[in-house]
Amino acid sequence: MRKIKELERTIDYQFRNPELLRHALRHSSYVNEKHMKKYECNERLEFLGDAVLEVVSSEFLFFEYETMPEGELTKKRASMVCEPALAFCARDIKLGEYLMLGKGEEATGGRKRDSVTSDAMEALIGAIYLDGGFASAKEFIHRFILNDLENKKLFFDSKTILQEIVQGNSDDQVSYELIREEGPDHNKSFCTAVRIGEQIYGEGEGRTKKASEQQAAYQAILKLQEKR
Repeated sequence: MRKIKELERTIDYQFRNPELLRHALRHSSYVNEKHMKKYECNERLEFLGDAVLEVVSSEFLFFEYETMPEGELTKKRASMVCEPALAFCARDIKLGEYLMLGKGEEATGGRKRDSVTSDAMEALIGAIYLDGGFASAKEFIHRFILNDLENKKLFFDSKTILQEIVQGNSDDQVSYELIREEGPDHNKSFCTAVRIGEQIYGEGEGRTKKASEQQAAYQAILKLQEKR
């Protein structure tokens, strides 16, 4: 595991109590394997971080969209802090590389699993909240989760957005083709190409077919934007 100090530099936050950071990085599989107490894994910190994230993201949306009704705000918040969104943010800070995992979880690709890294992201928020208070947690959330939302929306809604772009500009059809899949059943990787008409516009890789299609669509959108 990489040194904790490196992660602190990445997130630009130094823990007064480094044990809180280690606690946030400790997956239940590691705790089970080391015969530690159940509460020594990061799940309780995840619970706390989830609540802090909900408050901060709700406040952000409340002021960002002053006339949006409650139902729409709830939907928007759900999309911003859902598992794939948090995993996307976790990849930005390479959080998976710092996690303490059991051997089984490690062997089956846990460092790249969205459910694992998104939970760790919430645990990290909980740890920062306990270590430095609400202001520190809020600053982290704004910097690493509520930043660059337009680009994140483009990524998460890429298949829908690509379909709309193509339909608005031509009669060509959008189609996805699985190029290859690799690895054992418990740790597969998929590669998909997206075609507009007969031409390939993007390729994407992911741990599921859907994720690889999403990545391919995102690459296609970026390519179309370059042509404008």
